[in-house]
Amino acid sequence: MKDKIIKKATDMFLKLGFKSVTMDDIACEMCISKKTIYKYFSNKEKLIEEGTEVIHQKIHSLMDEVVSKDFNAIEENFEMRQMFKEMFKSFDHSPAYQLKKHYPEIYEKMMENEIQDCHKMFSQNIIKGIQQKLYRQDTDVEAATKFYYTLIFSINETTLLESDAYTLEGKALEYHTRAIATEKGIIELEKQLSIYKL
Repeated sequence: MKDKIIKKATDMFLKLGFKSVTMDDIACEMCISKKTIYKYFSNKEKLIEEGTEVIHQKIHSLMDEVVSKDFNAIEENFEMRQMFKEMFKSFDHSPAYQLKKHYPEIYEKMMENEIQDCHKMFSQNIIKGIQQKLYRQDTDVEAATKFYYTLIFSINETTLLESDAYTLEGKALEYHTRAIATEKGIIELEKQLSIYKL
């Protein structure tokens, strides 16, 4: 029952907003009593906290899936972007923006995990791109990684609409890739841009 509550609540939070969905709304939607929800979660914040952890795990298993398909480094980034588009296409408002605005403590805790995971994944992508001669040999991996995830997180936490955030993330990806790409990398970037039409 606990997992079902997390799943339903998380779907509702993402679609309708973390602030606007109440425990009553969740109970009503699931045809259970509010008491049943409180049996597992002492308050709404606990439910949001566990829900964001479930989303975090889901995102990272999907990211691992993309990495396992062995795309080239630039193609991999575009495939990741497509995966996020599919995952968040039904949401009007950016979940990160809402969470930061209404539940900053939960947001900060989530970001600590995200920064570690993204740092590892972006670094691996840059190293892979250097080995494939898509990114320049002299690329400062640490700096490029930090620049990119700082840019992505900043877009997500300051952009209200999910569609606007998605567009800006595309521009950030192009900007990031052009900054470190070799001539071969630019050709691959242009190919991906023509496929995905940023």
